[in-house]
Amino acid sequence: MMNFIMIAVCITAGMIMKAARIIHPDAHKGINTWILYIALPAVSFKYLPKVTWSPAMILPVVSAVVVVAGSWCFMNIYCRHKQYSKRTRATLELAGGYSNTSFIGFPLIIAYFGEQFISIAIICDQMTFLILSTFGIITALKGGANNASVSARFLIKKLLTFPPFLGCVLALLLSRLTDLSVAEPFFDKLAATVAPLALFSIGLQLKFNGWRKEISQVSVVLLYKLLLAPALVLVAALLFNERSDIARISIFEAAMPTLVTSGVIAEQFRLNTRVINLIIGISILVGFLTTAAWFEILTRFF
Repeated sequence: MMNFIMIAVCITAGMIMKAARIIHPDAHKGINTWILYIALPAVSFKYLPKVTWSPAMILPVVSAVVVVAGSWCFMNIYCRHKQYSKRTRATLELAGGYSNTSFIGFPLIIAYFGEQFISIAIICDQMTFLILSTFGIITALKGGANNASVSARFLIKKLLTFPPFLGCVLALLLSRLTDLSVAEPFFDKLAATVAPLALFSIGLQLKFNGWRKEISQVSVVLLYKLLLAPALVLVAALLFNERSDIARISIFEAAMPTLVTSGVIAEQFRLNTRVINLIIGISILVGFLTTAAWFEILTRFF
């Protein structure tokens, strides 16, 4: 219960402080910098050395691919039916294909399943970022105003300069070379800042103005992102004959709302930032209800 209270308090505090204008409008950028450069790498160093690797660990990797591939198919069919532009299609693909596996996912996994499962969530998170940094950028660039090509060098640089990815790689490598347990209390303190700061940052960034005008596109993305995407991962888990905690965490992470970074990329490549920011905000609020439903499904029937 305490974890749910923390989630509500942190997000509400961000919304109130933003509405009351007692915090700088760009304060979330500084908070996100701390999370990306310090806290999330610390999470990798805290949990990844303890991971027991097995063939079942392929599912968190596959789940991110399934969600993105499903979004590409679903949004292409929908946008062709509606005769939407490439720009709109790319916007909806970004909004539907990438889950908020860390900022929202980590706190909710701790609240519902327990802290011991964060190591599985990290794998989901890193795979999501890997696809976003490659396929996601290509999607955004093709749908953007400028139809320039993207080089492999650009994609590799984008990937290798992302701090959580570097933290993940270093944690895996160093844990094989030396005992990191002596530094665990240090990583504990830094990792503990992820949940409250990430949720507070989310509260600062929530936007809902003009949602009625975009309700059609928002609803379609929410349908896919919060209901169909985790259902696809559930089917993948059944095909793998996997009914373990690894499968449940992978499905639950797929049920997370839209990734905030998708909005950043949409803005960078001149997609429909108004729509994607609305989807991000509304999906977070609705996602608290749908993830609760998915938890009940996973614990009772899976």
